[in-house]
Amino acid sequence: MATATIDGISIGYDDKGDLDGTPLLLVHGHPFNRSMWQPQADEFTAAGYRVITPDLRGYGESGVVPGITGLEVFAQDTAGLMDHLGLDRVILGGLSMGGQIVMDFYRLFPQRVTGLIFADTFPAPETAEGKVFRNTMADRLLAEGMDGYADEVIDKMVAPYNVATLPTVAGHVLRMMRGTPPEGAAAALRGRAERPDYRDLLTTVSVPALVVVGADDEYTPVSDAEFMHRQLPDSTLVVIEGAAHMPNLERPDEFNAALRPFLARVQDGR
Repeated sequence: MATATIDGISIGYDDKGDLDGTPLLLVHGHPFNRSMWQPQADEFTAAGYRVITPDLRGYGESGVVPGITGLEVFAQDTAGLMDHLGLDRVILGGLSMGGQIVMDFYRLFPQRVTGLIFADTFPAPETAEGKVFRNTMADRLLAEGMDGYADEVIDKMVAPYNVATLPTVAGHVLRMMRGTPPEGAAAALRGRAERPDYRDLLTTVSVPALVVVGADDEYTPVSDAEFMHRQLPDSTLVVIEGAAHMPNLERPDEFNAALRPFLARVQDGR
């Protein structure tokens, strides 16, 4: 792991592969860390790409900032890391909250992306009920820690049948959730509750996009992915069978197979 100081915060990240390769930057979701992208980092560094996977502030091995962390802060951190690495433009992807950070990054820095990957995410703003839920959950995580929450949501993050048949994957997801600092998770929940509406933004995207979703995702169902696919001017939609909210870990071969032609297309400028 390397570290960079971005806006006064230590950001942990991995930067692997050919430094002259096409850069692919992947943003993790909540409440995870950069290790969720290991199957993709392994696959695409071997294929010649430069793969960058940061820990968001408040997560993994990055610095923790209590309070409220808006998606725009995560997006600005991402741009700051790119500056640190000397990268003008990247293929940018994210899962769940990471996908919403990607949307905010495009809102702020559209000239800095060559392609976009949206995995198991959605562009709508939070509802009134959702704002209450996220803030209440933030209070709970600060009071109780992450363990109870992790146990409650594991069979939504990972499909129940995969929890049973893929214990290594389920164990990895549980460790990431349990290891997340409650202060960081709570700050992100409060910020995410105030996120803007990205639905119209998607119609303005001028680069190719890939939308990927697990067929059995309850958090961001296939209908959300289909909506994004319709909104984006140039997009491909791939539904991963046998997966829920984390198809990149539940079905890494199928997820990587979806990314492979998209990345080649963006790399070649087709």
